[in-house]
Formats: sequence, structure tokens, C-alpha cells
Amino acid sequence: MTREALIVIAVLIGVAVLFVSNRVRSDMAAVMALLALMLSGVLTVPESLAGFADPVVMVIIAMFIVSEALVHTGIAQQIGEIVLRAGGGSEARLVALLMLAVGGVGAFMSSTAAVAIFVPITLSVSDKAGLNRKRLLMPLSMAALISGMMTLIATAPNLVVANALEDAGFAPLAFFSFTPFGIAILLVAVIFILLVGRRLLAKEMRSRVRKKGRTIRELIASYGLDGLMTRLRVRPDSSLIDRAVARMQIRRSFGLHLIGFEKQHAGRRYYRQASPETIFESGDVILVTGDPEQVNELARQHRLDILPMMTERGRQKFRQAVGMAEVMLAPDAKLIGQSLRDIQFRSRYNATVLAIRRRGTALTEAISTTPLDFGDALLINAAWSDILSLRNERENFVVLTIPEEYDQIIPARQRAPVALAVLGAMVVAMASGLLPMVTAAMLAALVLIGARCVKLESVYQVIEWKAIVLIGAILPLATALNKSGVSNLISAGLVDALEPLGNLGMITVVFVVTTVTGFFISNTATAVMIAPIAIEAAQTSGVSPHAFAMTVAIACSAAYVTPVSSPVNMLVREPGGYTFMDFVKAGLPLQLLTLVVTVMLAWAIYF
Repeated sequence: MTREALIVIAVLIGVAVLFVSNRVRSDMAAVMALLALMLSGVLTVPESLAGFADPVVMVIIAMFIVSEALVHTGIAQQIGEIVLRAGGGSEARLVALLMLAVGGVGAFMSSTAAVAIFVPITLSVSDKAGLNRKRLLMPLSMAALISGMMTLIATAPNLVVANALEDAGFAPLAFFSFTPFGIAILLVAVIFILLVGRRLLAKEMRSRVRKKGRTIRELIASYGLDGLMTRLRVRPDSSLIDRAVARMQIRRSFGLHLIGFEKQHAGRRYYRQASPETIFESGDVILVTGDPEQVNELARQHRLDILPMMTERGRQKFRQAVGMAEVMLAPDAKLIGQSLRDIQFRSRYNATVLAIRRRGTALTEAISTTPLDFGDALLINAAWSDILSLRNERENFVVLTIPEEYDQIIPARQRAPVALAVLGAMVVAMASGLLPMVTAAMLAALVLIGARCVKLESVYQVIEWKAIVLIGAILPLATALNKSGVSNLISAGLVDALEPLGNLGMITVVFVVTTVTGFFISNTATAVMIAPIAIEAAQTSGVSPHAFAMTVAIACSAAYVTPVSSPVNMLVREPGGYTFMDFVKAGLPLQLLTLVVTVMLAWAIYF
């Protein structure tokens, strides 16, 4: 074995240990592996950095922008509304429609983005239909994972595997090569969930009365804040006049949350959010929430008049300017472990946290100094535009509950037809080969930005740069495996050990090895490590490399069994109240069914 081969094996083991231990962020671990290959001389500098120039990286960046367009134009929300209307009150129908919907939408965007969009839709569906969310959310995550098996652009491992085939001198997988596998596995998953899976997750729960969508008032009540809102008028002799909200520190001094202002200009009354720079003026009416005794103390100290609550018409006008929403911390949120005060939440996001729900309990006191934890749900108050901007903070937040009042606030609803037309044109161009895939993806992203289906200022925020760095830094590892001969050594050993099992047996083992590896490291890294070896093994044994490559790609997405094997599973774990064993009970049978379908289709198509 050569020096280069020993170095590559050591780097491979080292990066795998870092991934599994989770002591170093996955993107940083990939960068460390890249530097090790560069410094050791196994790869030249151009070879080491070639991953960042790979068309795969640009396609993934473009797809983040396309995904944002589907959100920004309200297309995903409209799909949710269609699902709700079509599903009616039938749990079986809703489960099937939700799984089919997320499977279809996820075919053209990342599975993580798809499930992040559909979690609030599913929660809304469960509330409105009076159904047990535990029987809906895990089927949703399973369908989102399966959506990665639908098309070439559905998930990064598909692109990595197709790229590995091309690097080995074979024709890459076509845009719809994955579709027969994805459709078959999705249908099997729907049938499994309807017949068996739901019963493994929870007993059926149904309310007798069909619920309406949650309003702001109901959202407030769910956090125990109902009846704690008060309107106060700033008197001409008030000590608040001409002072900014940030300077008065009402929350710190009185434990009250300042929600918004009713102001008057030229005889007309208007409403606005309570921003830190907002100045108190004589005649202003402010809306606060908190302990009534502290409200009285605030009124006494600063000479304010306590007023009756708004009329319904006044509430409607106020809600057009100021909204509320419920957001959950994402699995990899950088805010975990820090308090709202530490991260300066209000100034950073221009939003106020009114309460925190942790493991079903609402926290309303000392929340500014309480360290945040994964799964915490935050009730926030902000201008609708700032609530919308939190959708771009996908690394930190998932927007769980949007009240009914939000329905008219989707920023680019009128541009939905444009977004659909661009998406359709991109798919046609990619599938027909009219344009190279990277050209079609970049052109679609540029047109969506130009058509204002995506905000220009949010473009860099919607791209998950951690994923981009991970992919760009880990791709050269495949080059190192081939260049050093390690891929040949491992594949030859694999063939010698498994050849007696036959072709079907070898495909089965490739699936199992890929799946097990994916339990511990990211699916993209799994694809980079295993795809070259599987393709080389196929060549050595004289079978179709495309069969082995497709098996690796499908297995990378089949991460149903543990909550930590995919961000998709982590996003549904807390809202659904799932335990580790819930994923094992429902995920393991589906994993075996996916294995059977994959092996059968690979045999039928490629042999």
C-alpha cells in the first residue's frame, strides 16, 4: 500500500470520527480533511479546491433560491390549503395527501426545506381537523425524505452520485432516472403508514368539533397571556414623551412587553410596531402585556391613562401592521444555550418574544435570561415583514404557527404563476438536455430574483452556507480515493467478500452499508465516501455501475430510523412529541420495505 493510500485512509477515518462524535461542526470537519489532503501532497491545490468550482455546488445554491421562491410566493402554503380542503376530516385521506404533496414539492427543493415548509401546514391541518399531530408529522418527515428520491436535483447526494458516475467515465444519471424509485417507495410508504405506521405512533384522537384556524387571540391564550393585554394613553405630562422605547427599558423595569403603538398624524390614526427607536409622543396609545399590577405601576410612574381594549375594527387595523407567530428553534440553531438577552434578540430580529413553551409548559417570567434549548417554541410579536424575514433564518428557526390574520400578508402571492412557470421551464430544460443542468438552475434563480419572486436582499440569507462549504470541501475526498487507489482496494475486497452472494446480494449489502453509515454522518458525506467505491465494485464484478450508484443514492435518503440521522427527523421530533423508539418502531419496517423496492427496481431496470 502506497504512502498516499495510507494518508487517505487515515483522513477518511479521521473525518468519519469527527462526523460521528459531533465535537466539530460537519463543515469544519470537511475543511480539516481538505487541508490534510492538500498539506500532505495527496492532492494539488487546484484538485483540493475543485469541489468549490464543481457544478454540483452551483446547482445546490440555485436550488436554495428556487426553494425560497416557492415560499415567498405562497405556493407551498396554497398547496397546504388545497390538501386541507381535499382531505376534509378524514385522517387517512389527510395523511395520504400530505405525504403525496410533500413528496411532490420536495422533488424540486431540499427535503429539509420541504419539511420546514410543511410542518406548520401539518400543524394547522391537525388543529383544524381535530386530529392527533403525532400520527401526521412522522409520515410527513418520511415523505420529505422520500422526496429526495424523486429527481436528480431533489437532494445533494443525488448530484454527488451522478457526478461520481461521470468522473468514472460513465453516463450520468438523468433528471428523472430516480423517479420510478421515488414514486414506488412513496406509494409503499403511504400504504404502510395507512395500514400499520399510524398505529405504531399513537392511538387515534379526534375532536368532535372541527376547529378553525388559530387566530392571534387564540395563539396568545395558548401561552397563558389571555387577559393580560392593556391599552394605555400617553398623557401630555408623561415622562415618556420624546424618549425612545429602547431608553425606557419597560421590560426590564416592569416586566412588561410593549407590543405596539397607535399614533396620530394629520388627524389620522395609524398603527406600528414598538421598535427600539420609536419615540413616545403625547396622545400615543400603547399596547402592553403582563402583570396587571405592574401595568398599574407603569401608569402611575409615567402618568399614563388606562383605556378599554380596542374595538374589533381597531384590532383588524392593528393586525395589518403588527402580527404574532410561533417559531421553534431549529436542530442546529446557533442560539441554543444562549438567552434572549445574550443574543440581543429584539434588536437582532426586530421582534419581541412574549413567552416560551418548553416541553408543553409556557414560560412567561424571566424569559430574557432563560437559556434557550432545542425544541423551544417562541411566541413572537413583530411587524409582519419581520415575521416573514424569519423564514430566511432557516438555520435558526422553523415558523410553526402563523395565525389566520397572516393569510393576506404573503409578500408575493401575485407572482406565484411566474414562479411556477420558471420552475416548469427549468425542469423541462434539465430533463430534455436543452441546457446543462447548472446553466438551467442558475438561469432559473436569476429570473426568479429579477421577477421579484425572491427578495434580492434575502438571497444570501436563504442559502445554507454550511451545507455549501461541507459539499465543496468533501467532494475532493472522492478524488483522493480514486487517485490514491484506495477506492480500488476497498471495492476489490468488497467484491471478493460478497461475490458469492450474487448481484442481488451485493446490491442489498451496498444499500445496508450506505444506510448504516448514514446513521452517523451526513448523507452528502456518505455519498461522497461510498459512491466511488460502489461504482468501482460494480466495474470489478462486471455489473451495471448505474445500479450500484442508484442504490447508494436511494439509501442516502432513506434515513427513517433515528431522529438524529437527518435534520428532517429532528424538525418533527419536538412538535410531534416523538421518542427515539418512535422513529425505530415506524422507521425500521419502512427501511426494510425501501430496501426491497430498491433492489427489485434496480434489478428490473439495470440488469
